Amino acid sequence: MRNLCLSWNGPVSLRPATIVEPASLNHSLLVKSSLALMVLLFVSAAAPKAQAQEQTWGDSSTPLIYSAENTGASFPAPSFPSFAQLPIIRPLPDPFVFANGTRDTSFPNWERRRNEMLAAVEKYEIGPKPDCHDCTITANYTPPVSGSSTGSLTVNVTRNGKTLTLTSGVYIPQGMGSGPFPAVIAMEIKLCFSFGGSTFCFGPPAQPDYGSLPASIFSGQPIATVGYVSTQVTAYNFSSPSDHTADPFYQLYPEYCEGICTGASNQGEYAAWSWGVSRLIDGMEIASKQSVNPMPIDLNHLMVTGCSFAGKMALYAGALDERIALTVAQENGGGGAPAWRVSHEIEAQGTVEDVDDTNYDWFSQQLQPFAGDNVYKLPFDQHELMALVAPRALLETGNASQYWLSNGSNYISARATQQIYNTLGIGDRFGFFIDGSHAHCATLPIEKAPLTAFVDKFLLGQATVDSDVEVYPTPANAGTPIEVAGGAYAYDFATMNYGRWTNWWGTNNPVFPDNWNSGGTVVESVNGGLNINSGDNVEAGYELLLNDNHPAATVSLVSGAKITTDVVCQGGNSYTLAIPLPTQSYSIPAGVTPWYPSSDPHSSLVFQGSTTATPPTGVPECVGGQTMNAYFSTTGLSEGGDGNPGGPGLLTTDVTDPLNLRFHLLDNNNGQSTQYHGPLTVNWNPVTSADSTNHNPVP
Repeated sequence: MRNLCLSWNGPVSLRPATIVEPASLNHSLLVKSSLALMVLLFVSAAAPKAQAQEQTWGDSSTPLIYSAENTGASFPAPSFPSFAQLPIIRPLPDPFVFANGTRDTSFPNWERRRNEMLAAVEKYEIGPKPDCHDCTITANYTPPVSGSSTGSLTVNVTRNGKTLTLTSGVYIPQGMGSGPFPAVIAMEIKLCFSFGGSTFCFGPPAQPDYGSLPASIFSGQPIATVGYVSTQVTAYNFSSPSDHTADPFYQLYPEYCEGICTGASNQGEYAAWSWGVSRLIDGMEIASKQSVNPMPIDLNHLMVTGCSFAGKMALYAGALDERIALTVAQENGGGGAPAWRVSHEIEAQGTVEDVDDTNYDWFSQQLQPFAGDNVYKLPFDQHELMALVAPRALLETGNASQYWLSNGSNYISARATQQIYNTLGIGDRFGFFIDGSHAHCATLPIEKAPLTAFVDKFLLGQATVDSDVEVYPTPANAGTPIEVAGGAYAYDFATMNYGRWTNWWGTNNPVFPDNWNSGGTVVESVNGGLNINSGDNVEAGYELLLNDNHPAATVSLVSGAKITTDVVCQGGNSYTLAIPLPTQSYSIPAGVTPWYPSSDPHSSLVFQGSTTATPPTGVPECVGGQTMNAYFSTTGLSEGGDGNPGGPGLLTTDVTDPLNLRFHLLDNNNGQSTQYHGPLTVNWNPVTSADSTNHNPVP
């Protein structure tokens, strides 16, 4: 698991190469990067693969598609514990552990486990997606007129005395036979606003619509397109929360509410939008059987795609409807592929989309209690959302030049999803492509080959195509350093220790095997063992050490650092206690070798932070609390707002000597304290910020 793939190792000659320059890209940047990228692609295609071999032993016996929206709908939803009783899981949850505690990696039981994960996604993240068993659905397909390739599909869904209408443009390939044709369903929106007494509307796009994917992938291929106008289901608003009670979906389902509600929101738009995609597919099924001009769509080869918030939309649609053969979720960001708990763990607050900083029109308010350190109580994470697509095909992408997308977390979550697919013996059905050096929702020429491979294999049915796609940012495909607004990217993907998040799977012991230590950002752990009750005064702090003969140095801890400990109370309640640490600088004289500011573990100088033990809302007073583990965390301070890297959590003017760190905790009420752990030697590479305050060594 430590040998990472440096580039995509798939075929480069599937089709004649056509390089399409996205209009939004700077021409000189594109020319420079394209040459390097194309060289890397051709070289790596001929080189031995560096990553672990994909497991494909299950391909021949595992379905690629299903005829039902949810083949496991009859499985009962598990009974979830209360928020207080949810266990704390710092690494990524094990996707093969069932609600009853048993673990099973066999495919025959996957559908049952899949529906348990689906139930968790609906309960804690997006709210229920209704199955429409009490709906009346009609559909009518109008084929293209002579000389045209564009027809239309109208789907009417009636419930509760109300009717919701989906109107889709349909592109049918001409001169390629009568079909049925595989189809791409692009996530679309239509936006209208009033100005100066007039109403202006934009979208949906004309057909064929491939979302933000290069049209050259599909050009000349017998592939149809069907637009999904998501705003015909529920509106896209530029601020959240907002009132959606008048939206068509909530007229059909007044028992659900998103955004501004009377009481708490019990649903998010991703549930409603996913429902809309499923109703569109229902309509396609009906229209394919109409007596006159049946819709010539191959319902066994449907693909959904979108980018950014629509990339999330495509991912949820593909995860929640098993009739979709291929999902391509482009640059989907937080709430899509990136794991919530990983984003919180390794990124400075406010730099990426996480539970604290997302759109609560899109997600239900049931997700909000998991903000901050409560995220570790979330009983699932986004690798399991992606796993809902299995055994069907999924390709998801990222863009390291857009920091807000949380690409480091995306990469870790993608590796975890890859492990799930490999465990099921269908590793070739999942791929990820995270590059950089281009605008949001644009693509560089190097991305065409892996996208084409997935389309050829899972939409056109070319089973022998190599779909081994494992791409993370490198100097060749993302630049060096990876430039983002406000600085440079915080992590080196080639050395990122993604395995620490999944190494515990199968052990029933959810702990990290090591520390997070990259670019001056540190998450270090020690064993627990303190007894902490509600109301106790808890202190925590750290010491620093430079090597012998070091020059005079100033070492600084930036804003946002903290020490946290996970507390399990009598009766099984649990919570994470955070002790904030102040922004602080120490001037260490030359040659001083003892730990600084004091080598005495009882000195008040090494207890820089304190707090009163107080469980969060939803967790009762804690009696008989026992700490399990403790963590020192410093992930830096955002240098310019959302979407900007956090910079180092630690700074030093000594660019030569290693900086060592250790920390501890003390409960002042009972006098118990933890032993020092470590020490940990801070890893400064890579440079994490272009800001002038970065005093760290340059690689």
